[in-house]
Amino acid sequence: MHSNEQSIEGRNAVMEAFRSGKTIDRLFVQEGLKDGPVMSILREAAKQETIVTRVSKDRLDEMSESGHHQGVIARAAAFSYASVEDILENARKKGEDPFIFLLDDIEDPHNLGAIIRTANLAGAHGVIIPKRRAAGLTASAVRASAGAVHYTPVAKVTNLSRTIDDLKKEGLWFVCADMDGQVMYDVSLTGPVGLVVGNEGGGVSRLVREHCDLTASIPMNGDIDSLNASVAAGVLAFEIVRQRKYK
Repeated sequence: MHSNEQSIEGRNAVMEAFRSGKTIDRLFVQEGLKDGPVMSILREAAKQETIVTRVSKDRLDEMSESGHHQGVIARAAAFSYASVEDILENARKKGEDPFIFLLDDIEDPHNLGAIIRTANLAGAHGVIIPKRRAAGLTASAVRASAGAVHYTPVAKVTNLSRTIDDLKKEGLWFVCADMDGQVMYDVSLTGPVGLVVGNEGGGVSRLVREHCDLTASIPMNGDIDSLNASVAAGVLAFEIVRQRKYK
């Protein structure tokens, strides 16, 4: 486990963590537990829209470091989050037009880590993720980033649509990855840009998509119709790189 990640075990400890405002990335609850204290914890998790996973007692026993989990284990962020302003400052310091990834509903921490790695290699200035129902900087995500989290700031925001609107005031425009969008080679992707990527299942949510300026698709010639989210993010990101540097 990454030294900054916290595994919080036991009902009182987990409840206190939620009430203190700590960022809980995921909550594991023993299958079938529905007593008062557990239901109170689940209500707090729902308020923060934390991802809740029901698992067997055996699985919790395996995960537990203390042996006294009482049916609940919470995982707090393994790495500290930046602010959106930190990301903009990163672009200013480099004297570059901002290039930011915004991730809508990426629940798999491995995908999140892989996208942060791609963002770093594509020269993006930061990654923005939502607080709700999305993977956070868990140990798995940090590992999957292959060290990129040390260099590429990740900000967590309450409302992606509002953040897009705020960044538009800073001069950014937004392209949304969408299978029904215009083919990416036909879209001008230069200037201060935000790349918005959704999950494999539903893609970018309708509300977030409506706040984007345009949609871009990756031309596909195979027999299945979608790429893994981190691969799609990489393909689009490097088309942005190509247009920014080589056009």
